[in-house]
Amino acid sequence: MTNLGPVIDFCVVDLERQGQGQVVCCSGAFKDGSLRIMRNGIGIDEHASVALPSIKGMWALRNGSDAVHDVALVLTFMHETRVLAMRGEELEEADPGGLDARAKTLLCTNMLGETILQVCVSQVTLVAAASLAPLATWHPPPGRHISVAAADGTDVVVALSAPSELVLLRAADGALVAVASTSLEHEASCLALSDPTYGRGGPVAGWQPGQSRVVAVGLWTRMDVLLLELPTLQLMRAEPLLGDVMPRSLLFVAFERGNYLLCGMGDGHLISYCFHSSAPGLAPALSERKQVPLGTQPVQLTPFICKGARHVFCASDRPSVVSSSTYKLLIANVNLRDTTCMSPFDAAAFPESLALAGEEALSIGNIDNIQKLHVKTVELHEHPRRIAHDEVSRTFAVCTMQQVQRGPGAAGGSPSHAVEEGTEVSHIRLLDDTTFELTDTYTLKATETALSVLACTLRTGASEARAFVVGTAFIVPDEPEPTAGRILVLGVQSGRIHLLAEALAKGAVYSLAELQGRVAAGVNNRIEVYAWEEGSALGSSLAGALRSVCVHHGHILALYVETRGDFIVVGDLMKSVSLHLFKADTCEIEDLARDYNSNWVTALDVVDDDTFIAAETGFNLYTVRKNIDAPTDEERQRLDVVGEFHLGEHVNRFRRGSLTMQVTDTDVAPMPTLLFGTVNGVIGVIAQLPEELFLFLAKLQGALAKHIHGVGGFQHSVWRSFNNERKTGDSSGFIDGDLIEQFLDLNRGKQEEIAAHLGIDHDELCKRVEELTRLH
Repeated sequence: MTNLGPVIDFCVVDLERQGQGQVVCCSGAFKDGSLRIMRNGIGIDEHASVALPSIKGMWALRNGSDAVHDVALVLTFMHETRVLAMRGEELEEADPGGLDARAKTLLCTNMLGETILQVCVSQVTLVAAASLAPLATWHPPPGRHISVAAADGTDVVVALSAPSELVLLRAADGALVAVASTSLEHEASCLALSDPTYGRGGPVAGWQPGQSRVVAVGLWTRMDVLLLELPTLQLMRAEPLLGDVMPRSLLFVAFERGNYLLCGMGDGHLISYCFHSSAPGLAPALSERKQVPLGTQPVQLTPFICKGARHVFCASDRPSVVSSSTYKLLIANVNLRDTTCMSPFDAAAFPESLALAGEEALSIGNIDNIQKLHVKTVELHEHPRRIAHDEVSRTFAVCTMQQVQRGPGAAGGSPSHAVEEGTEVSHIRLLDDTTFELTDTYTLKATETALSVLACTLRTGASEARAFVVGTAFIVPDEPEPTAGRILVLGVQSGRIHLLAEALAKGAVYSLAELQGRVAAGVNNRIEVYAWEEGSALGSSLAGALRSVCVHHGHILALYVETRGDFIVVGDLMKSVSLHLFKADTCEIEDLARDYNSNWVTALDVVDDDTFIAAETGFNLYTVRKNIDAPTDEERQRLDVVGEFHLGEHVNRFRRGSLTMQVTDTDVAPMPTLLFGTVNGVIGVIAQLPEELFLFLAKLQGALAKHIHGVGGFQHSVWRSFNNERKTGDSSGFIDGDLIEQFLDLNRGKQEEIAAHLGIDHDELCKRVEELTRLH
């Protein structure tokens, strides 16, 4: 994986408005500086694409069940079917032969006996695999039509409508024979057979001989999945789906842990069951129901094999891939737009590829390794220092520093400033958040560098301005600390930067935060609050002005400022964390509480109304909390340290957000998370746990520490102890997620030993640990 280090700053954005967060990092230094876009998902390496709108279904075919490669793609539309065949390395339209090209195809697949099966609304057709010559045809009774179908190497089950009925057909010796039928109370919405063939003729490994075969039936008006025995079609089980949404796709799949029944729902959710087959005549069992939101549109399930491992593609408005790892199902988002259907396509010219159909086009490509994180690099060739994203203008503002090689350096939205060759010039680069193309540049003055940037809405009375606010400092070599800086208000219109206002500051503007339509700034050893005023009222040529309305002293260097409502939280260079209250009516800042430990803060954020998290120079994390229930004023003015943890990384930034979509599970409520970035390029996750879960995981952590030994013989408790030049103490208030997840890597014997020690069922413990892995 690409090294992201050093991560100087980053922001978490949902660029595609799908509830899927992405991290955009300022990485590298000087001419090697770049933006790194990190996304949780799977990429598609596209090989070919053609404009073919409104594809409704797609299947890959071979010349026979024993053939090595696919040779054709069958595409179905609303009222017709087309065949695309491989001609060398080209995919060209071919004669459909005995396949019905004048109707919509519901299913097309290879069967045993060197044949191909096509199911249309009005008939089932069997043709020769090599020549596509017709062999046999089966028609439903007059006045009835086929609604859905499913097949394996020899059998095909079709659902008829008006009245609803299931019919089992068997393809043998070039003929189609009706074997059994049964009536249904409601029309079928989807079907699946319990020994999947992946369209290759014959069941795959994973299903034991002697076990009963079943067909699963989803219904339109009854929220159940029916399991019927084959070949008798006798009802064995009706599984309620516990909702009011109908299933639109069903699939039996064998993963390494066992067999599953997957249900793609009409509202974009995926429901999974562990499927326990049984001896013939006995009803199979379904257990461990889980429900995960994938998107908002109906989900279509298609199995495929990638690098020898079995996966399931979930086509929807947010495509996903389901895979298995030891004790859990893994769900990774595919970095694609809406996908209506998919088919594995393992052609000689496109080995182990996927054919993907969207609303407007058909594309063929290879899927990346089934990994969770993908990184895209946008080269800047200069040093990125700070970044902010504005959802309104859909742009990024990136503060960069450039080493000037020749000539005066200035471009874009500001006047040129003559600089000497070899000096450093700072810019505000404006990038489109979709293409990441540079749209404009605002160059700062000579010796001026940008230290902070914020996207916010400034308000005064009935007027407001949406803008990027940039804090700067003038760096003079003879000054121990900057004595001058500026706060710039930059508006964006049609991809161009406009200076709306500027305010001089008596020092370096290290940090900025939005404070109820105002701006709170950390300027050297003080906090200043700035209010927005319209330019027309002041007679200014600019659109407005920033006016300092409040100043608060008492810090060494106010490096980090965060706000929540009226509260201002400050991370100081040496004096740890302090909490203040801004009184808007009197324009005053009141001291509320502070941490009296001497910690050198490197990053700060707000966990909730009462709790704050900080990182310090000893590579430690710690949390402090307001002591609101204390009986005396002196105790209430103290921020209590409630958590300490040695991370072993220098943290540069915390940001609220997540790289994963929150899952909806009956057992787990969504947990608020923070991301952090470090000098070494680590992106980490911190989740706020309910007390009951925290206590349980603390016991599990203690048990795991006895079985898992650290590198170099370090004890876990020693490594995670809070340690800096001023104090050493045991870790508290934190759970080591890396250690917890190592439970799944232990052999089953050790897992069962730990589960017995905790007094919990082994499978239940595995399930709870699996659920935690979804946080990242």
